[in-house]
Parts: sequence; C-alpha cells; structure tokens
Amino acid sequence: MASEVAILYCDTYQEETVYRKMKKGLELLGGLARFVSPQEKILLKPNLVRRAENDRAVVTHPAVAGAMARILREAGCGEIRCGDSCGIGSARKAMEGAGMDKALEPYGVELVEFHEAMEVPFPEGKMAREFLLARPVTEADALINLCKMKTHALERITGGVKNLYGCVSGLNKAMGHTKYSNADSFARMLVDLNLLIRPRLCVMDGIMAMEGNGPTSGDPVSMNLLLMSADPVALDTVFARLVHLDPGLVPTIVHGEAMGLGSCREEEIRLLGEEGPLSMEEAVERFGNASFHVDRSRRRTNLWSRLNSVLKCFQRRPYIVEKDCRRCGVCVQSCPVEGKALRFKKGKGHPPVYDYSKCIRCFCCQEMCPYGAIRVK
Repeated sequence: MASEVAILYCDTYQEETVYRKMKKGLELLGGLARFVSPQEKILLKPNLVRRAENDRAVVTHPAVAGAMARILREAGCGEIRCGDSCGIGSARKAMEGAGMDKALEPYGVELVEFHEAMEVPFPEGKMAREFLLARPVTEADALINLCKMKTHALERITGGVKNLYGCVSGLNKAMGHTKYSNADSFARMLVDLNLLIRPRLCVMDGIMAMEGNGPTSGDPVSMNLLLMSADPVALDTVFARLVHLDPGLVPTIVHGEAMGLGSCREEEIRLLGEEGPLSMEEAVERFGNASFHVDRSRRRTNLWSRLNSVLKCFQRRPYIVEKDCRRCGVCVQSCPVEGKALRFKKGKGHPPVYDYSKCIRCFCCQEMCPYGAIRVK
C-alpha cells in the first residue's frame, strides 16, 4: 500500500489560512478519525530546539500548532498536551518566546516539560534496545509530530524522523550523541525511536524553512508548503526531493526504509495535491527549490576514504567564527563528550578552543550556538 503525503501550498502564517490548509490536508489523507479518536490522550510534539524568534525558522511556527489544536478540539478530543525536550532552556520558555502558548491557550492545551525520564525497553530495536523517554510521551495514547523543514549538519536534513529525538528526556539526549556518534548509527537509533513511539500523524512546517547552517543557525527561506503524512520517511523523502537532495544521501531516510519505518521509493509514495494527485516530478517542478542550500556532496567509499576513517585526516568538523562568537559558553555546556571537546583554554576573553582528538562530530555545539558562530567544514 502506498504511503500518502499531502502537499499544500501556503504562503502565509495567517491563522485562518493555516487552519484551512491543514483541514484540507487531513481531508486528503482520509480525515482526522483515521489518526486519532476523541477518547485518546493526545500529545503535540513541535520542534522547540530553543527559544527563538519565529522569523528565524528555528522552531515550528505557533500557527501550525494552534491549527492542529483547533482541529482536535472541534473533533471533540479531550486531553491535549504539548511539549518537547529543548536543547537549551525549557519547552515552556521556548513556547512563550515563539508565542505558541498564546496560540494554544484558546484550546485548553496543557503545556508540559520533558524533564522527567521513564525507562522504556524496546527489545526489538535494531540499534537501541531501550530509551529514556519523557513521562508525557509515555502517558500519551497518540503523538502528533509537528516538525520543521530545516537542514542539519549531521543528518543533512531534519524533518519527521529526526524531530522525535525530542521525546528523549533532557540530558539523556546528550548521552545519545556519545553512544551513537556518527550519522548512520544515530539515524538507526532515531528509526528505532520512531518504531517505538509510532507517531500517528506528521505535519511539516515548510512555509518558512531553514537552509544552510541548520538546524538553528541557518537562513530562513520561503518554501510556502505544508506537508502531512502518517509516514515520516515518505514525508522526509518528499522534502529531500523538493530541495533537489538525493534521498539516498539522507541516513534517516535510507535506514528508515531499510528498517521498516516507511517508504522512500517514489513508486510507493502517493502525493496528494489540493487539485488532485501529483507525480514527484510535477511536485518538484511546481514547488521545488534547486537553489536551496543543503549538503548534496557524496561521501567517498573507495580505499582512500576507508583509510581516512582510520587516520581521521580529512573529516567534516565544527569551527568557530571568532568575530561572531559572544563567549557565552553554550557550546561548551552542550558538548556531550566527557572532559569536553572544547573549552575556554585562554579564558572567557577569547573563544573556546576545540580538541579535535576528542570531538565526535555530533555537532551539538553548532546546533546549540545561539549566535550562529559555529560552522561545519
């Protein structure tokens, strides 16, 4: 059976317009009742990596969360909560900074923190056999994934599959980066996490996306799209194709398909436009952006690359742009490596210094830098 992805043109965050578009998307996918029932406890999981202004395209826009809450309330759904495990600060502060709390208030949505961890076994996992999930995740009957269309230094893009990493509680996310310290192992862990949680529906906010130095320090770019699907792999595949990125280069897509989470083969993805079904080629022609700044390079797999993986001579690595660094220390705090891979060796009057012999290339420092001072080369 083909995985269905609704693709909706939307060039504004005006609340009523976003609401109508998402209602239409659900209609194309068979209606809300296909995904949740009114009796269930429903958790909305937006991307709230840190407090940020909406025009930076760092977090899921509050209009998307508000529209989803309104749709659920109109369908008679009772208990609705919203939360995330932020990289910096609390979910509540991130929601307040974006205005998401105000967007959700009319619908009586409870704002929850993901601080308390619950150990959840997953014996069938291929990469991870247990997870430390936030309590609200374990208490929910159904999770709706409200992800953001962005680039990502480690996985190339972050969308449906990657967004669920925020279901892991607090500091345990940093531990995951040390345990799954390359793009492939981290992606396989993420797929296991998705297989455990099984989000009922994924909504991707691509009205204003992020390109370049994502997922927090990139540049906003208008894609004018909302994507909706029950299949996070198919959703991310459509995202990749729209920005002219080969889905075969995205670890979360490749392993997601191989491990049975969803479909990345175009013949198994059915695109539903507002005016009727679309082929992938038609969707790319109508909605695609060939100039979208994303890593499209192919990793070499020859003898030299295998030798380099041992010698570690030429690798992608983070570096600090000194003129942009504010010496805030967030990068040092966010480094998950024991003993830290970067520190203030010359005092706080100078930028932190990397010890690349310790660096595991998780790019947490780049992701968490609030000033966009860390790049990857």
